[in-house]
Amino acid sequence: MTELLNTLYVQTPGTSLHLDGNAIRVYHPDQTGRTLIPLARIDHLVLFTGTTITDDLLLRCADDTRSVSWLTGAGRFRARVTGPTLGNPLLRQAQHRAADSPDRQLSIARSMIAGKIHNSRQVLLRAARDTAGTRQDILRQTAETLARRLHLLANALSVDEAMGAEGIAARDYFTVLPHLVPDPAWTRGGRTKRPPADPLNCLLSFLYGMLRVAVHGALEQIGLDPYCGYLHALRPGKPALALDLMEEFRPLLADRLAYTIANRRELDPATDFEALPTGAVRLTDTARRTVLNAWQRSRQRDWPHATLERNIPAALLPLVQARLLARHLRDDLDSYRPWTVN
Repeated sequence: MTELLNTLYVQTPGTSLHLDGNAIRVYHPDQTGRTLIPLARIDHLVLFTGTTITDDLLLRCADDTRSVSWLTGAGRFRARVTGPTLGNPLLRQAQHRAADSPDRQLSIARSMIAGKIHNSRQVLLRAARDTAGTRQDILRQTAETLARRLHLLANALSVDEAMGAEGIAARDYFTVLPHLVPDPAWTRGGRTKRPPADPLNCLLSFLYGMLRVAVHGALEQIGLDPYCGYLHALRPGKPALALDLMEEFRPLLADRLAYTIANRRELDPATDFEALPTGAVRLTDTARRTVLNAWQRSRQRDWPHATLERNIPAALLPLVQARLLARHLRDDLDSYRPWTVN
């Protein structure tokens, strides 16, 4: 169990959460003593597989608009409870109208993908500055390739073409994973998702799960519909807009943290990961706690924001971008401007 930045992470199997007055009582059969956490300190609970929450506490959280999310041990999102839907219906109406307009949908989708590709280039260029020789040359060459993908994206005439440009850029980017984390114990090379097949891909998937929870919550706080997006296909139960808005954050907030953890040897790929019969690789409970602490520390870091021309803490970036998207949908901004750094 880790409480950081008003989010309570509960990951130890067998742990149960109970309502005790105006506090959360944490119980585990193997632990002695009584742990109480005032509800006033917590605005979001994240529960991993094997942990439970009682109905009375869940309903209290819903009444207080305190969100509760469930994730698998690998960090994959499973469910979320937030209570009554909040927000301005006029904003959601504008959001849905934009989704029905091919021109506006394409404009927003291109901006989000451009932000992702731009920030991916920054990850590669920063990594190149910290190395030399062939590895440096490959990272810089790939960064230049991504610059050309931005030109391809600018010429996209449909969302499908924009997604095609994004897919090509993602393939180029993940091809150099072994040069971003040179220890061969971490990765077999390339991105594997379902399931993640090596420790680095496992770490990336877990951090994407954390990022998805943060972005989903930011959209709901602003009053946007997380399920009506512009880039990912609309399907029942799929938070398309949350997945859309994640894209520009992935390289710098998730990928870079994963590479840092691996290269600084904060985890051991041989002992901090478990290989499952399905071929999936997952974090051990101890390693998951280490990653959660690293994730929360990273959320306190300030990042430059090109549009606002000021530094913004990482934890607030999804909220800032959700607000900028809302302003565009209300026609207060002529376009959606993704978060980028130079």
